[in-house]
Amino acid sequence: MDLDCSDIRDNKQSFDVFALGSPISVMTSKQHSPSTMTNTTFTIDICKPLKKTKGLPKEEDCPNSTRVCGIQRLVNTFENSTSFEAAYPIAGQYTLQHGTELDPQITRLKTSSSASDREKEGFRLEIHGLKYPNTKQGIKHKAVIEFLCQNKAEEREERDLAPMRRAEVAIEDDDDGDVEDHSATGEEADDGHGGRLKYIDFAVVDETRVLSLEWRTKYACEDSKGGDGSKTKSSHWGFFTWLIIIIFLGVAAYLIFGSWLNYNRYSARGWDLVPHSETIRDIPYIFKDWMRRVLSTIQGSGSRGGYSAV
Repeated sequence: MDLDCSDIRDNKQSFDVFALGSPISVMTSKQHSPSTMTNTTFTIDICKPLKKTKGLPKEEDCPNSTRVCGIQRLVNTFENSTSFEAAYPIAGQYTLQHGTELDPQITRLKTSSSASDREKEGFRLEIHGLKYPNTKQGIKHKAVIEFLCQNKAEEREERDLAPMRRAEVAIEDDDDGDVEDHSATGEEADDGHGGRLKYIDFAVVDETRVLSLEWRTKYACEDSKGGDGSKTKSSHWGFFTWLIIIIFLGVAAYLIFGSWLNYNRYSARGWDLVPHSETIRDIPYIFKDWMRRVLSTIQGSGSRGGYSAV
């Protein structure tokens, strides 16, 4: 089962997040020693598969049809080098390649069974991926993204507090003496529509490695009109659809009014009720005669009037 990001529906509530359908990335880092650290970049496109990175070896990228991909690299600041470690296929529609589907599971927060969820506005999206590594011992992956409603006031507040929060995280990291367990979390990215995507966690839960993200956006508000997705769908109607509807209604009105007029004025019955019924009955013969003339013209243009070339 695939995901229609212009109509994410649960419990009679629909969310249109079509406008967010483009790649967006967040990164988390983990320090292992004063000179080495692991950087993991998570890239997501909720509406369509991610495009392959040009020039990147196949084994260093996620497979085709991936929606959420995590690329992990080891950085050595002493040697000024970077090496590839893993490519996590966290979520995607892998029906043809591996028989695994995206299998989106949607939960409207206001009607959730959790009391803490019911205090929020938005929805939770759970999408699934492949095992990594692709062996019997590999671990399954999935992404859980919590889309939270962000109104205009909250949007401004988030922008104002973001620099302060980053400074607080940096101070806490400096005060932490345990280098091996040091992990910088809470990385955020601007989605280009006034919202923020935030990394929460990437850990194994019940034999599945789960990527947890939080996405604050106006498109998660239940009164949001979304816009881009609905406009895209309605554009399929367009001018020609309305033109066909108008022509159909006009012809129907003409036939109904003409039949009523023939009935009342001439007491017509049956086929004679239809306006211009004689002309309509003659259409097959008119068409046959027209085809005969066309064929005759084509055949005549190919001849030389009975004369032979000298």
